[in-house]
Amino acid sequence: MNEQELHSLDIKQILALLPHRYPFLMVDRIVSFDLGPGPESGPGARIKTYKNVSINEHFFQGHFPGEPIMPGVLILEGMAQTGALLAFLATGKEIAGKLVYFVGIDGVKFRRKVVPGDQLVYELTLIKRRGRFWITAGKAHVDGALAAEAQLMATFADLS
Repeated sequence: MNEQELHSLDIKQILALLPHRYPFLMVDRIVSFDLGPGPESGPGARIKTYKNVSINEHFFQGHFPGEPIMPGVLILEGMAQTGALLAFLATGKEIAGKLVYFVGIDGVKFRRKVVPGDQLVYELTLIKRRGRFWITAGKAHVDGALAAEAQLMATFADLS
């Protein structure tokens, strides 16, 4: 599967891949996906998703009243869910019936606020894959401006 074959996946297709549900689903659409040059997913595989940030999000009730700002940890959660989508799409049946677990994070930087009305665009690139462990470089943008960046580590395991 390459970027030309998979232009986007909608919310129904995302729900078929991720176990997350409201209020914790942080991805609305997959915009593009590319496995990279090799026959198997490896370094260079990438994915782009987005989340439409609405004033109706539950977390805006308390973060912060009168000055709603999306919590940084939820921006990172959106990156982690985007990474899980990359893993599911890139490996196919290899991880069918398994959960992708977020196991580490490095180099987190928040560059700007994310507020109601923003469209948060996530872009992740696979840096390294060793067995069940993945390392990705993630960025989140709003209107082309960098909102957050981090390096995320994940693994997958059987459902218990």
